[in-house]
Amino acid sequence: MNARTLEPIHVLVADDELPARQRLMDLLRRDDQVASVSEAADGETAAEMIQKQNPDLLFLDVQMPELDGLGVIDAIGAAQMPLTVFVTAYDQHAIRAFEANALDYLLKPFSDERFEATMARAKARLDERSMKEFGQRVMKMVSAAPASPERRLDRLVVKAGGTTRFIRVIDIDWIEAAGVYVTLHVGGKELLYRAALNDLAEKLDPRRFVRVHRSALINIESVLQLEPISHGEFEAVLKNGARTRVSRTYRVQLEKRLGQPL
Repeated sequence: MNARTLEPIHVLVADDELPARQRLMDLLRRDDQVASVSEAADGETAAEMIQKQNPDLLFLDVQMPELDGLGVIDAIGAAQMPLTVFVTAYDQHAIRAFEANALDYLLKPFSDERFEATMARAKARLDERSMKEFGQRVMKMVSAAPASPERRLDRLVVKAGGTTRFIRVIDIDWIEAAGVYVTLHVGGKELLYRAALNDLAEKLDPRRFVRVHRSALINIESVLQLEPISHGEFEAVLKNGARTRVSRTYRVQLEKRLGQPL
């Protein structure tokens, strides 16, 4: 079984104390899954960087001059905040951290093991979010995708003279209306098949069969050339030498199929 590809994590560390900020950054840079680490030395800068960089994970010091950690959340808005770990030297801020819906809090000084436990929790949450977003994207793609076309006929079952033949539609050169039947022109032979031309046309691949006049479909792959006759009409000459008329009414359909004017 292939290992899952881990999503890279972009982290922002916001702490006004350089040694504390540097320790977190050093720990983060040891983590192979951390793709980038940015730093902010005050709350205002942190708020600006959150808006510009949209980090996945934020280590946010609770106490900073002017704009503190909770002020950063107020400035950004809780719903727009990245996954946040509060960093504090005072355990009374732990309650405020959870009230602010933080993922975790690190109480200074914290051990490497405590930091790793926080990172494991953060990765699990990010992974869960990533899978949820992936599922939503897939559902969106599925719902936006066009409906699968109805399965096209690839063979016609033709009964004649006590036998039942399977005729591959790709072998049919053209089809002509004949009352409650159609005549299948296959390799120079004619076979009757009970179906209305309109009904059969709807079940055949429109990329292959094109209506050329009210009572005929042609297999575009069987056409050798078109010869103009009069009033914008053509005669389709098939590779087996057969001929059928392309009326002016259905000429547009043929041009649309060919993607170019006649």
